[in-house]
Amino acid sequence: MDEIDRSLINKLQRGFPVVERPYLQVAHELGLSEEGLIGRLGNLLDQGVLSRFGPLYQAERLGGAYTLAAIQVPEADYDRTAGLVNAHREVAHNYRREHAFNMWFVVAALSPATVARTLSEIERDCTYPVFEFRKQREYLVDLDLPI
Repeated sequence: MDEIDRSLINKLQRGFPVVERPYLQVAHELGLSEEGLIGRLGNLLDQGVLSRFGPLYQAERLGGAYTLAAIQVPEADYDRTAGLVNAHREVAHNYRREHAFNMWFVVAALSPATVARTLSEIERDCTYPVFEFRKQREYLVDLDLPI
């Protein structure tokens, strides 16, 4: 990762312009071509420097639903269970944790009923209880990590 990549990441942490050609605008601000900027983003994603590049939105305001869930999985069965959980397209991301609940994942869908169905299917497929942790209150944490 070079200084241009660092500048790109730092710039994008503070937002992406909502204009007809946002990549062109950001590229211009960084002294790049539009194609060069898109290529750099692709490389950062391919290298795993960025795990995701896309919008964040409030699913509930759009009529959708999401929830946080956790499972206690024996280490010997972790990979199999992760594969079963991740096979559901509603699973947005899945994290391993050093805790009794060692598998945490987010389920996002078009409706609360689909979220509930997905959690039920995961529990059935994995044969471990799935614990749901619904949001009780929302907080805005504006986290900017300059690199």
